[in-house]
Amino acid sequence: MDLSQKDWIEKLNNDSNAIILDVRTDDECADGIIPNSINIDIYKGQGFVYRVEELDKTKNYYVYCKSGGRSAQACHIMNQLGFQNTYNLLGGFSQWQGEVVFPEE
Repeated sequence: MDLSQKDWIEKLNNDSNAIILDVRTDDECADGIIPNSINIDIYKGQGFVYRVEELDKTKNYYVYCKSGGRSAQACHIMNQLGFQNTYNLLGGFSQWQGEVVFPEE
C-alpha cells in the first residue's frame, strides 16, 4: 500500500508491530537513514529475496528507498512472498521530513 509521508509516519507511530525496511544501497544509506530501520538492498536481486524470506511475516513493514520506486517494487515482492502488511513511503527518503540518523561505520 502506498502512503504519503504524513500517513506513513502517522501509521508507523501508532504501530507496535512495525519494522522499518530500507531497500537502498549502502552508498545511499551513507546519506542518512530513518532511525531503527534495517537495510536490505533490493539491487541484490535473489539475495534480497533470501534476506526478506528470513523476516517475520507477522510484522508490519514500512518500506522506503530514495524516491519510492524501488520500495514499491519491494512491497510487491514481499506481498508475493506472503507478507500481509507492507507500506510504501511515497517520495521516499529524498522527501523525508522526519528524523535522520547516520549508520555507524
